[in-house]
Amino acid sequence: MLFVMRLQWFFKQRWGSYAIAVTIMTLVSLLSMVPPKLIGDTIDQINKGSLTGSALNQTVLLLVGLALLLYILVYLWITTLFGNSALIEKLLRGRLLTHLSKMTPSFFQRNSTGQLMALATNDILAIGQTAGYGVMTLVNTLVGASVVMVMMVSFISVKLMLAALIPLPFLVIVISKLGKKVRTRFMDAQAAFGKMNDHALESISGIRVIRSYVQENHDLDAFDQMTSEVRDKNRRVSILNALFQPTISLIVGASYSIGIGYGSYLVFDGEITLGQLVAFNMYLGMLIWPMISFGEFINVLQRGSASADRLETTLAQKADIQEVKAPAVIASPASIEMKQLTFTYPTAENTSLNNVSFRLEKGETLGIVGRTGSGKSTLLKQLLRQYPVEPNRLLISDVSVEQIAIEQMKRWVAYVPQEHLLLSKSIRDNIALGKPDATDEEIAHAVEMASFTQDIAQMPEGLDTIVGENGVMLSGGQKQRLAIARALLIDSEILLLDDSLSAVDARTESRILNHIRREREGKTTLISTHRLSAVSHANWILVLSEGQILEEGTHDQLMLFGGWYKEQWEHQQMEASLEE
Repeated sequence: MLFVMRLQWFFKQRWGSYAIAVTIMTLVSLLSMVPPKLIGDTIDQINKGSLTGSALNQTVLLLVGLALLLYILVYLWITTLFGNSALIEKLLRGRLLTHLSKMTPSFFQRNSTGQLMALATNDILAIGQTAGYGVMTLVNTLVGASVVMVMMVSFISVKLMLAALIPLPFLVIVISKLGKKVRTRFMDAQAAFGKMNDHALESISGIRVIRSYVQENHDLDAFDQMTSEVRDKNRRVSILNALFQPTISLIVGASYSIGIGYGSYLVFDGEITLGQLVAFNMYLGMLIWPMISFGEFINVLQRGSASADRLETTLAQKADIQEVKAPAVIASPASIEMKQLTFTYPTAENTSLNNVSFRLEKGETLGIVGRTGSGKSTLLKQLLRQYPVEPNRLLISDVSVEQIAIEQMKRWVAYVPQEHLLLSKSIRDNIALGKPDATDEEIAHAVEMASFTQDIAQMPEGLDTIVGENGVMLSGGQKQRLAIARALLIDSEILLLDDSLSAVDARTESRILNHIRREREGKTTLISTHRLSAVSHANWILVLSEGQILEEGTHDQLMLFGGWYKEQWEHQQMEASLEE
């Protein structure tokens, strides 16, 4: 089966526990055959008048002992088998999260957050059920049915067994057709569930915007439509699921009718005894569970296979950036250089960077300015190795970035983006995200460099204040300074500030930049900004326009040049003087 092939790594790893569970289940099936035989023999003894009190007591004690033994064995195989089910869910969630952590932005453009959440919850749960409950139903079907039929043949009547099993082929046909439909409808239901997750996430994260535009009712109506779609698709799955049990009951009822009718004829004809007929009907009753198990197995298998397909499709997607087999060994980034770098986002038609060139030595600062959409953030993101670039266009220490290990690049770079990701934890935990073992002194120093000390002192719990989901308890400027403190704490070789001072006032900005210049002496910094005062101290400044370098030079050179930079500088200085 495809499902088994996809999870063969797990079944190979856990074959011992599965073998123990299957062995115990087989033993349970064998022991379960004893009571009907004992009861049938006892009825025959009663019918003949040969039953003694001691024999009856012995039979009762044996039945009680078997019941206790079966209780213990069933407990053992359930804990063993369903322990594997919980384990595979844990392993698959870990594997999925590991895979997601290696993916580049284009992957998340193709796969929505809601769909990935559905994978991590419903789909992996369905796979776990197949690896636990599915295996149980399969073994019960194969072993249970086989043992029962062997007992029927060996101790009762082959003719009666064959007659009673006449309806079974119809069961196989009906369940096979139902199973295929369940698989298709279940995949549709999971896709709808993922879309609903997306909408819920967007509504919760954007509730302030929705309220500000008075669109609560419209959003609720849209969400209601999505939940209705999920309900309808799950209902279609449930309708098919509901057909399994009645179908099985109908066919089992037909088997019972044949067994009792034809069995009674055989008793009157003297081919079997009354005790054998009672035992046969008990065995026939024991076939009900394997039949139900078969229907449940097909149902669970189709769900698990559909979920395994979805998970396999996601895990099969490769990151745009692949690790080099033999990475270059570089102690530290002595320089950063772009050579006529041109870049286009995977889903875009127009280029975002066009023939950009510069060289930055270790310890220098590069300023990047320009209008909105000019390519400032895109330029910084090239150093994050999120997108592939042309060979030999971006170099670190005169080595093309494709030849440098991705993990090495990550260790060199600290990035403060425009949109700050804050966890629903304390300020301390958020600052120490990149360095969990940081001491209180190191955290306090990073906070001081980010000019965040006074703000924290005014908070009720200080560093232990919970910021709320995505920093809902903090202002825009506080979020920026927390993110800057987090980047400064790890003291990286390269610091990228992507318009990270836009929400602070000019004086706070000046203090932060002075701290950075003093503390990061000998290390490289790249700053993109709309406020030119933030880069006036830079060793080199690039002015971008539509992805191209419009002007470049030091602050003094650009002022002498008299272009866009000088015009913006004078305009911003005039605004600053008026605000004072």
